[in-house]
Amino acid sequence: MLGWLRRWRARPGPFARLDAERFPDFAPGTVWLVGAGPGGPGLLTLLGYHALGLADVIVYDALVSPELLALAPAETEKIHAGKRGGRPSPAQADISLRLIALARAGKRVLRLKGGDPFMFGRGGEEAGALARARIGFRIVPGISSGIGGLAYAGIPVTHRDTNHAVLFLTGHDESGTVPQSVDWSAVANAAPVIVMFMAVKHLGNIADKLLVAGRDPADRIAIVSNAARPDQSVTECRLDEASGLENLPTPAIIVLGPVSAYREVLDWYGPSERGNPIG
Repeated sequence: MLGWLRRWRARPGPFARLDAERFPDFAPGTVWLVGAGPGGPGLLTLLGYHALGLADVIVYDALVSPELLALAPAETEKIHAGKRGGRPSPAQADISLRLIALARAGKRVLRLKGGDPFMFGRGGEEAGALARARIGFRIVPGISSGIGGLAYAGIPVTHRDTNHAVLFLTGHDESGTVPQSVDWSAVANAAPVIVMFMAVKHLGNIADKLLVAGRDPADRIAIVSNAARPDQSVTECRLDEASGLENLPTPAIIVLGPVSAYREVLDWYGPSERGNPIG
């Protein structure tokens, strides 16, 4: 796979011109916050791949796959800064301070984050810290697992026959518990489809809150674990059957609502696709 990608990047034609003339400069002393996408390395954007080849140091999240990191030159320094619920993790303030220190040392710093940096990825906090420190930065959006991860399970997040609105929700706050500031009565009836990030641990609690707020007990739930990876799995149930599923594999994205029914026709990610190392 790596040889193919390097040949593609080096070949003559429009992409070679794009590399040389159109991609922005990754200047020393700056930080790029790049979304790595939901899983497979092939879901990284061209601009993200460009940054991967130029960075002096990559500060990466726990959800970034080894296959994606392998796309970077072997000599590039790689620093793990993963945050996973219920496990020892670096403090967010310490991660931001490290980005600032590396940039002030004149490094080209790539902050590589799973999914999209601004979709429950705390990219806004890190960018804010860089701005206050007067460090130049660039945001490179990624494919959010709340859209791309569901697509790998054959689930369109919107469909004109079922929903014209969707709500995105995080399953825990900074303390690791169910968010206390959420108006569950409003959330339960705000949209036909609710997509939940980092919610497996508290799924039973969240389901109870939604049921009390009036959500239909028969509403469909699909839980996509390890989206866009070879070990992807999908668990489906009704909302009133969600308790007891807190031990499913993570990372996982959860969708509540009628769109998961389209899996019966659109579930395309089978064994042959899972063997593709690019994702």
